Amino acid sequence: MMKIGLNPAVIPNGQSGLVGEFGGKMDNPVLKKAMQEIEDAFHEMIQDPNFLKEFQLLHDTYTGRPSPIYHARHLSQNGAQIYFKREDLNHTGAHKINHCIGEVMLAKRMGKKKVIAETGAGQHGVAMATAAALLGLECDIYMGEVDIAKEHPNVSRMRILGANVIPVSFGAKTLKEAVDAAFTAYVEDVDSTMYAIGSVVGPAPFPEIVSYFQSIIGHEAREQFQAAYGCLPNEVVACVGGGSNAMGIFNAFLDDKNVDLVGVEPAGEGLNLHGRHAASLTLGQKGMLHGFYCYYLQEHNGEPSPVYSIASGLDYPGVGPQHCYLKDIQRARYESATDEECLNAFVRLSREEGIIPALESSHAVAYALRQAQNKGSDYRILVNLSGRGDKDIDFVIQKLGL
Repeated sequence: MMKIGLNPAVIPNGQSGLVGEFGGKMDNPVLKKAMQEIEDAFHEMIQDPNFLKEFQLLHDTYTGRPSPIYHARHLSQNGAQIYFKREDLNHTGAHKINHCIGEVMLAKRMGKKKVIAETGAGQHGVAMATAAALLGLECDIYMGEVDIAKEHPNVSRMRILGANVIPVSFGAKTLKEAVDAAFTAYVEDVDSTMYAIGSVVGPAPFPEIVSYFQSIIGHEAREQFQAAYGCLPNEVVACVGGGSNAMGIFNAFLDDKNVDLVGVEPAGEGLNLHGRHAASLTLGQKGMLHGFYCYYLQEHNGEPSPVYSIASGLDYPGVGPQHCYLKDIQRARYESATDEECLNAFVRLSREEGIIPALESSHAVAYALRQAQNKGSDYRILVNLSGRGDKDIDFVIQKLGL
């Protein structure tokens, strides 16, 4: 039987939408009403046995869950043992399908005709387009022009699936601007559409909704690891942009105090270079971004700083409220990996294990490789391999001159 659900420590307060001091609800009257309707419908839906039955059936027969845990023996020869939770094997190639199916089921239950979403690397867009096609809803995907050029295979997939891909041409033309554009479009038509956000960011109830559906990763992984190895891993590692795949796997291990939780942010071209990284938890300050209170990279006037990552899915200036809370209570630790480390990990995993990872996931792999050198062979590191690298192949070949 499928396990799903959030640890009480990271469930936002129903009245305030806060986890600790982070998160919050929209003040805009139109959006406030719309968000409350989504929140009420979500809580009603997850108590419905018929929904849970259909949701499990789709994951069993459509997504391909449970995703396996793989022991990377070649990468584990000179230090700690590295294991991968293979979310890259899901239908559509990443963890995003976990919450997209749930969000589109919710939109359909609410009588909406269309889902609106943003995407950076395109994985959320592909998964949302897939779920919309499966369940018979229209789908608009907002994507920055920089990311459209960089991730063209995913753009083609979205269009083949029937989604309307809308280029975003203002600002840095990346993920933040895609979020801005999607929210603007949603405000104009809240009655017939639902904004289906792609991570554990934004105002309530989005962090709760996305982390709830992604919690399936951690519940599976915890049971699988114990069954296979008779113990829990010493560390659970995941890349962090907005933070959905990391919250998905961290959730089930929150009460296991002997398990270190490690999120890996993009250090880009260097943490010392303004606008050339996206390490929100490492160097960000507290403030309001896109309707929620979080750590984000900001200028002296509070405006979001320009951000950058070689991985389009990680170049967001802020991070989800649950991660901010876990940082402050010191339950999770947040590290970073540079573009160079990311590319090296991408190549090593591809050539030593025959697994081509997404550039986003390669940040977590890079940290695991670095950490493994400092540990003995009885130390176990479980990495959430959040997506596969099909979308990144052309870019990496051009970047490395392969």
